[in-house]
Amino acid sequence: MLKHEKQIKEYEKTLAEVKQQNQGNQIWSADEIEKLEGKLEQLKDKVYSQLTPWQRVEISRHPDRPRSVDYIKAFCDDFIELHGDRSYRDDPSIICGLCMIGGEKFMVIGQEKGCDTESRLKRNFGMPHPEGYRKALRCMQLAAKFNIPILSLVDTPGAFAGLAAEERGQGWAIAKNLMEMAQLPTPIIVVLIGEGCSGGALGIGVGDRVAMLEHAYYSVISPEGCASILWKDSQKKETAAEVLKIHAEDLMPLGVVDDIIDEPRGGAHHDPAEVYQSVKRYILSTIAELQVIPTETLVEQRYQKFRRIGKFKVE
Repeated sequence: MLKHEKQIKEYEKTLAEVKQQNQGNQIWSADEIEKLEGKLEQLKDKVYSQLTPWQRVEISRHPDRPRSVDYIKAFCDDFIELHGDRSYRDDPSIICGLCMIGGEKFMVIGQEKGCDTESRLKRNFGMPHPEGYRKALRCMQLAAKFNIPILSLVDTPGAFAGLAAEERGQGWAIAKNLMEMAQLPTPIIVVLIGEGCSGGALGIGVGDRVAMLEHAYYSVISPEGCASILWKDSQKKETAAEVLKIHAEDLMPLGVVDDIIDEPRGGAHHDPAEVYQSVKRYILSTIAELQVIPTETLVEQRYQKFRRIGKFKVE
């Protein structure tokens, strides 16, 4: 349970107990029950309309938040997973595969954190090694060869920063992906579904359209990491989350993000089915727009899109 939801959960528990007691002996009238339910809705409106940037970061990390594998199961038909980077090994923290979405062919690239202790260890908590980025690039190049659009689902606390990953070329692998994705001759749609932290997210984040779920975040560093560097105190993470400007409404004016996909009130974990449908609708409407653009124009527009990111002041 998230801290900001504690009051809501307590109210829901109390209301459930009242309804249960009322089944055997009607103490509360239907009108009184309805008023209590109305007050619960008002409380939810108040809490969820006043979320701080840090509370939204907590939502993006919620253990019940839908993950890449959930989206794949929800709307990817005939999914065939592809493994290995043809150089070192397969990295389970990045899932790659061919599928159909609403009758359209796609190559899906998704960062996966896992849902329990065993799967999180297997997926390295969503922190890819260099072979994960090489696998992603191999599959994206395969898609481009056969004119298949690419869907990239971003959800990572960052690329794995261990010594072994650095020895195998972590920085080079990410940089290679940035360069190659900028010129792949096929449409690329990027959707940030949770955390989008640092180069770990950028490694599969170059696309013709970049969208974010409402409570996802996209940042050069985590709020805790920023607070540790700037103030030597990770407990100032809430302040860091505010000043970093890491949510879609902050990033759209800078050109970092193109679109916001709404979430159910309180976050995607409250109604995953609704989120799956929203993301699917966005993917299908966007690919319909991209597929009519000539390939050379598409690649040039993608390049210029990333060249224009940010604001510059010349004195």
